[in-house]
Amino acid sequence: MASPDPNSTNYAYDSKIEGNVTFTQLDAAINWMRKNSLWPMPMGLACCAIELMATASSRYDISRFGAEVMRFSPRQADVMIVAGTVTYKMALAVKRIWDQMPEPKWCIAMGACASSGGMYRSYATLQGIDKLIPVDVYISGCPPRPEALIEGLMKLQDKIDKEESTMDLKRMPEPEQV
Repeated sequence: MASPDPNSTNYAYDSKIEGNVTFTQLDAAINWMRKNSLWPMPMGLACCAIELMATASSRYDISRFGAEVMRFSPRQADVMIVAGTVTYKMALAVKRIWDQMPEPKWCIAMGACASSGGMYRSYATLQGIDKLIPVDVYISGCPPRPEALIEGLMKLQDKIDKEESTMDLKRMPEPEQV
């Protein structure tokens, strides 16, 4: 049997494993899973909640973006969608639910009232949910259409895709020699 020619470009190729091996970075894989499986915690406080509900209908099909699983338990959600007017009376409840959500978590302020207090310049209305919790995406409108919420989810997915993973991948410390 002749030895292989080192100048030849024909190398051993196993067609049985073609397509079964994928190379990627761990952060990229984790962020891909996170961005494509967002579980929203809907905080429907006013008229924007109707548009939020419409987004889950078959016409707009929010499930294309992996966000169809609306969770009404904060411990199972990772995206809070604040839709509507936040009064000071409700602000403490919103903050408590936000604190109960596990990390990593994100927030979408849907509508003019959630973003800036809207037309309500009164002592009873919080002038933007960002005074209480950090907001990642603002969606304008009064009320915003379902397409605007879908675009906001896509913006959030882009933001998540660019984040570094929060997983601690450091090795265990070496045992000390005695």
